[in-house]
Amino acid sequence: MIIDSIENLANYVEMNPLFADVVEFLKSHDLSTMEEGKHPIKGDDLYVNVQVAKQRTMETCFIESHRKMIDIQIPISCEETYGYSPLEVLPDAVYDADKDMTIYDGVKPQEYVTLAPGMMVIFFPQDGHAPCIIDEPEIKKAIFKVYTT
Repeated sequence: MIIDSIENLANYVEMNPLFADVVEFLKSHDLSTMEEGKHPIKGDDLYVNVQVAKQRTMETCFIESHRKMIDIQIPISCEETYGYSPLEVLPDAVYDADKDMTIYDGVKPQEYVTLAPGMMVIFFPQDGHAPCIIDEPEIKKAIFKVYTT
């Protein structure tokens, strides 16, 4: 997991060649004015989901992980808290290959971190994460889905 400001994303492009495409996309698009939905950037290898998600709390959140995709999550409309647990401490759970998602029911995160708009968090396949913990009824956010290379 990496936590930083969006303006520093270029510092991480050596980690995955598609990160450079995210940097270029952010230079020419205003996430706050983008419509909800999936916006392809490089086919299925790189796209951004702009979504308005409902509030979760520390009591109602759940941990998820992905095997094929890296998430670059960016809160837009308000602060967002993310729960975190490394994959190695999570119990075995069923992987849904169609959704590239494992959900760990009944397991609470080990740690929490709060990001303000203008910040980003990068979750890799080894990072269990619980997004959308907010004080507002809903949040507008962007999730760049980046294929692991």
